[in-house]
Amino acid sequence: MSRSLDVSLFLVLAVLWGFSFPAISVGLESLPPLLFAAVRYDIAAVILLTYAALRVDDWVPTRRNDLVAVVGGGVFLIGGNGLLFIGQQTVPSGVAAIIQGLVPIVTALWAIVLLGERLSPLGAVGAAIGFFGVGLVVQPDPSNLLGGDAAGRLLVVGQVCSVALGGVLIQRAGPTIERASLVGWSMFVGGFVLHTVSFGAGEFPSPDVLVPTAVGAVVYLGVFATAIAFLIYFRVLEEHGAFEAALIGYLVPIVATIAGVVLLDETVGTMTIAGFGLVVVGFALLKRRSIADAVGTSTGVGSP
Repeated sequence: MSRSLDVSLFLVLAVLWGFSFPAISVGLESLPPLLFAAVRYDIAAVILLTYAALRVDDWVPTRRNDLVAVVGGGVFLIGGNGLLFIGQQTVPSGVAAIIQGLVPIVTALWAIVLLGERLSPLGAVGAAIGFFGVGLVVQPDPSNLLGGDAAGRLLVVGQVCSVALGGVLIQRAGPTIERASLVGWSMFVGGFVLHTVSFGAGEFPSPDVLVPTAVGAVVYLGVFATAIAFLIYFRVLEEHGAFEAALIGYLVPIVATIAGVVLLDETVGTMTIAGFGLVVVGFALLKRRSIADAVGTSTGVGSP
């Protein structure tokens, strides 16, 4: 790809994912959260699996490692996003997006437990700084941990932990199936899990689901922010690798915050912005070797 196309895809993906957070907030005005999340992934699964069926030879998982990856990804990477939808009932979209910056840090910690990876002292400092930054974003009241929207923010942190776990479980399984098929089937499984939990929670659609804003939010999230966005992400991932693809996650909160302020009249406090800055610093320390490799230099220290 040309450099200009690289930048364009990078920015388009950041915008698609950045606007997904305000879209969730808009949809939640009319839709039950878990059902909303389930339908999002239903739509995306149909699109991605149709694409895979037309473009991929062995698009149905049959090997044990592929099936394990699909189940792990479906339950935790996709199904865990139900916590985000529940949390965003009280959490501003920009704040929810900022908390997502913790994903690479939590992923590194899960990798220590499940993949036997090691964390250097400086990497541990980076992880601690990242968690401190999220603490500033969540701002829990020790005397009332579930007061205000702190409970919602903690649910979003739980979603981050689930998503990170799902990514590590997929890596541990070592799937050989093509990426679009893997994600499509994972979304199918995740959608089923979310529908099951939604039904168990007594969520049922009301006539409000047909209002234009709700329909628009579902279509945007399912088609643009999920199916199309993931296809773009695969291309960026294949062309540039996991590190540069992960950097998109630090542009997404900026887009989401601006969109939330302009479109939804949300506010983001100074402490939240400072917390996001610390999360970025923590990521930089944790991934310093990858950053050095990306700019063609060497730090002279071991990787995290």
